[in-house]
Amino acid sequence: MEKTENRAVRKGLWNFIDRIEGDKVVWVIVFLLLMISWLAIFSSTPLLALEMKTDRLSIMKEQIIITGLGLGIIFALYSIRKIGILRWFSQLGFGLSFVLLLILDTHADLKFIKAENINDAWRTLSLFGKVQFHVFEVVKVAMIMYLSWAIHEYRCDIKEGKRSKHLKLANRLAQNKNLDFLAKPFWKKVMYIYFPLLSITGMVMYGSNSSALIVGGVMLATLAVGGLEMKEVWIGIISVAAIAGLAYGTYKLSDGRILKSRFETLESRLTMNTDPTQLLDPELRKDKEAYQKKLDKLRQPNAAMIAVHEGGLIGKGPGGSTQKYIVPVMFGDYMFSFLLEEYGLWGGIIIIILYVSLLARGSWIARLCDSDFAKTAVGGLTLLISAQAFLHMYINVGLGPLTGQTLPLVSHGNSSFLSFCVAFGVILSISRMANNKIREEEAAAEPIYKKDDIQSSMDVLEQIDNDEFNF
Repeated sequence: MEKTENRAVRKGLWNFIDRIEGDKVVWVIVFLLLMISWLAIFSSTPLLALEMKTDRLSIMKEQIIITGLGLGIIFALYSIRKIGILRWFSQLGFGLSFVLLLILDTHADLKFIKAENINDAWRTLSLFGKVQFHVFEVVKVAMIMYLSWAIHEYRCDIKEGKRSKHLKLANRLAQNKNLDFLAKPFWKKVMYIYFPLLSITGMVMYGSNSSALIVGGVMLATLAVGGLEMKEVWIGIISVAAIAGLAYGTYKLSDGRILKSRFETLESRLTMNTDPTQLLDPELRKDKEAYQKKLDKLRQPNAAMIAVHEGGLIGKGPGGSTQKYIVPVMFGDYMFSFLLEEYGLWGGIIIIILYVSLLARGSWIARLCDSDFAKTAVGGLTLLISAQAFLHMYINVGLGPLTGQTLPLVSHGNSSFLSFCVAFGVILSISRMANNKIREEEAAAEPIYKKDDIQSSMDVLEQIDNDEFNF
C-alpha cells in the first residue's frame, strides 16, 4: 500500500513537472541558482546579522520569503499567453526609468517616495519609509524591455509607411509643418531609441559609473541583437562615449567641483594599489588615521583574493569560509569569491557553466522567435544576466576594480533578486509562446504522406512480396 502511494506521488510530481511549459533548461538553471543562493546566503551573512542585530536564521527566513515572491513573479509572467501584453507594458519602461532616476538624481523627498543616501551613494529610493529598492536594478530590465518595444514598433512603422499606427507621437507631431522632419526614419530612431538610451545612461552615470557601464553596454548590445545595422549601433556607442567624455571634461575644467563624487570614486578605484606590503611603510604607520583608511581600502579586495586562494580545488566545505568574517559585503559584491572559498574550483566551474548555458539557451530561444520584440527581449535580457555575472566573477578574482555588481539570482539583495526574476519570467514566457506556436504550426501543417498514400504504398509492397513468393 505504501509503495503504491509513493509511486502515485512520484507520478503526480512528474506529471506536474512535465506540464510546465517554457524552456526546461532555463527552469533548471533558475532552480539550481536558487538552491545555491540559499546555501551561500545562510553561510555568508554573519557580519550582516551582527550589523542588523539579528541571527542568520532570520536572514534566511527573509530570503525564503523573497524567493517565494520572486518565484511568484516568474510564474505570473510565465503564465502570460499573449506577446501583446508584454509589449504593451514594455513601452512604459523608459518613462518609469526616467521618473525614478529623476527623483534619485535630484535627491527628491516626496510624501510617499524619497531618495536615500546609503554609504555615501545615492542609489536607493524608499517607499513610504518602509520599502527600499535600488533604482539601477529596476532600470536595467525596464530599459531592455523598452528598447525591444521601440525596435519592434520602428520596424512596423517603416513597413506600413504613412498608414502606420505605430510610433503615434512622432507621426502626430510630424503633421505640424515645423516638425515634419520627425516623419523621417532617422529622426524616429533618435526620438525613440537614441535619446532614451543616452538620457538614461547619463542619468545613471550621475549616481554610479559601474552601473552606467552595465546599463549603457547592455542597451547597445540590445540594439545589435534587435538587428539594427552596425553603423547605427556605432552611432549609439560614439554618442555614449561622447557623453562620458563631456562629463569627465566638465569635471576636470571645474577643478573637480562638478561631478566630484563620481569621478573621484572612479579615479581612486582605477588607480588603487592593492599591494598589502604598502601597509609596512614606517611613515604610514606613524599616522594612525591614514593607516586605518588605507587598511580599510585594502581589506576587502585582499580578503577576497585570499578566499579564492584558500578555496583550492574542492574548497573548505559549507560553512568553512573564514573571509566572510572580514569582508562586510561578502554576501553581495564578493559572492563568487565566497563560493570559491567554500566549494573550490569545481564549485566555481559549476556556476560558470550555469551562466554559459543560460547564454546559449537564450540564443536558441531567440532564434525560435518570429517577432522583433520577442527576439530582442530574450537576447537583451540573457545578455544582461550573463554579462553581469561574468563581470562579477571578473572583479572577484582580482582582474578589475570593485563595481558593486551582484551575482544574478545568487547574491543577497532584494531589488537585484526581484529584477532578475522579472527577466527570467519574461524569457520563460516568450520561450513558452515560441514553443507553443511551433507545435501549432506543426500540427496544422499538411503531412508529407497522407494516410491513403501510405496505405497504397503498403498494398504495393505486399503485392510485390506475393509476386516474389509465387515466382
